[in-house]
Amino acid sequence: MTETAGASYDWRGFLTRWSEEWADAYDPDDARDSGDEEARRTRWLGFEPAAPARVAALEERLGHRLPPSYQTFLEVTNGWRHAGGFVWLLAGTEEARWHEDDAGLAEIFQENLDEDATREEVLEATIWTRGLELAVDSDAMTVMLDPEDVDPLGEWAVYTWAPWRASPPERHASFWEFMQDAYREFHSLRARSDDAPEFVNATTESLDAMVEEARRDALRGDYERAEAVFAQAQKYGRPRAGALRDQIVWLLGDRHAKHFDGLAADPVYAPELLPALIAGRGERTWRGDGAYEGHVRGRSDEVRALERVVLRQLREGTYAYTASGPFGDAVERAREQARWGEVDAAWRTLLTALPQWQPLGVDHLAPVGLVADPLLGPLLTQERGRALLATPRGEEATGSRAVPVDEDPQGMAWLAERPSNGQRRGYRFLLVEGVEPDALPALIGAEDGTELHEPMTLWDARSKLRSSGTSSSYDDKALVAVGRAGHGWSFAFDSAPHPFNEARFTSPAVAASRHGRAVVVWASSDEFDRGALFHLSVAQRSTERYAYTVLGERCDRSGEIPQDLDPDRLFSEARSGGRNRELPGEAAALTAIATTFGATLPRFALDHGRLHTFVTRSWTRPPGPGETYTVITFGPPRPNTSDA
Repeated sequence: MTETAGASYDWRGFLTRWSEEWADAYDPDDARDSGDEEARRTRWLGFEPAAPARVAALEERLGHRLPPSYQTFLEVTNGWRHAGGFVWLLAGTEEARWHEDDAGLAEIFQENLDEDATREEVLEATIWTRGLELAVDSDAMTVMLDPEDVDPLGEWAVYTWAPWRASPPERHASFWEFMQDAYREFHSLRARSDDAPEFVNATTESLDAMVEEARRDALRGDYERAEAVFAQAQKYGRPRAGALRDQIVWLLGDRHAKHFDGLAADPVYAPELLPALIAGRGERTWRGDGAYEGHVRGRSDEVRALERVVLRQLREGTYAYTASGPFGDAVERAREQARWGEVDAAWRTLLTALPQWQPLGVDHLAPVGLVADPLLGPLLTQERGRALLATPRGEEATGSRAVPVDEDPQGMAWLAERPSNGQRRGYRFLLVEGVEPDALPALIGAEDGTELHEPMTLWDARSKLRSSGTSSSYDDKALVAVGRAGHGWSFAFDSAPHPFNEARFTSPAVAASRHGRAVVVWASSDEFDRGALFHLSVAQRSTERYAYTVLGERCDRSGEIPQDLDPDRLFSEARSGGRNRELPGEAAALTAIATTFGATLPRFALDHGRLHTFVTRSWTRPPGPGETYTVITFGPPRPNTSDA
């Protein structure tokens, strides 16, 4: 269906096919004038060829040689009827004229240009001053050849614009490409019209066969080829093409203006696609009963009821993606892994089971609904989306499988990388040996934090905590995310600790080490001109074994510290003099801790995932005699409880 532009163009074959398809789909009620009836009878939308003398006269009048594709077009037909859906008559040699800009569009468009405007932006804004207008009769549509936007073959770009588009002029590489787009527009409008006669011809049959084969290609894992075919067929308005393509591009992360082409309103596919559509758009764009304006039309009562349920679940954070069969079982296992931070393991669980995934219907290409799951959705990065789509599944589950994409670095050294956006200026975490994450609140939880909160991002958990409760200048209860830190270890991680208080700090490692070893690490940049901080404390069976605190050039230590963790070796540069905002040796210390204890922290889960959280006991001791503090109350007013 795609014509190839080049030094020569098959205008006769292309325009003949277009004319015959138009005539077969002709509706007398849509006729604009007697010329339409004549075009139907003759099965030709064009006119007689332009004589060479007429073409030469036009070039002399314009003072330009015509671009090749427009010149050879005129040699076949001196003008054209119905160039797409909005240009009803296209100019021949007599009607082509320079655009006069009666509406002052040049001035309006150039107001938006600045000194940083690109050449393309300048050409778009100034086309009104030099364009060759080809639209003789249209729905307020302009079609202009640009004598200053010329390619190496001598082709002039074509710019089209209509005020009702509410967008800048659209550029086409040549007149040939413009006519190809107009032909596709004709097809698209006819295919989507409910009132027009049945629109079936050799072009539509060929496209539909290509779509079906591309569907099978997509299930085989050849998603790039399939997506290209769907995109081409979609331009022709072929049914199925848009819905199939949107499933691919959603999993690749492109969700703007993608809505599964109405498939989400089908009761067969709604359980999979509707949650993805709602979650991808955000609840603020959903009106009243949840209908997403313009994109889920014709919903049945069954789908409306599902829509309300899903919207409520997404708002409450209780939605969970489900699937049938072995893949559904894998989804449950992956959710369990993801909620404890084992993101790479969860991803491998899903990908291993993916060949056993079964579609809900013939137009279902992949488990798109995963993107709506609060635990599994964050796993689907663009790279993982490609791996998922490259894995054969469903009826085509044969051949090689995609390689899992592990995105979490092992160990802890990644914590020493300070993001350019300033986040994670400091952190602290607890590693506990021999207990599961859900046992941590019983070891170090605050009075009101002995149960784990439902999985959420650290940002959401912190916002929820700030909405009520109290805080004081001495009380240092930490909101921590918890999960597994490798074989035999659990972690509790705080990404936004209070400033380190040397005098009152009490390591929670002692309380947490009831069943084995516990490790506490606290690090932060120099924010108060005291020097950068790195603290390590290790306890076992409720007794602290060793600890050290590096603060700028100082180092306080206790106990018998293993050689591999010795701060004199790890932080020798920091202690040799000079004040550093970041502490040289931090990454090496984190690597040594990870190696010594065989533990790791999941970067992806902490930065992008949803984990259980709870509030710990204070990491500082209560104030002593004569020490004062301040209480800050959040939320509704509470009785005054200040003073030590």
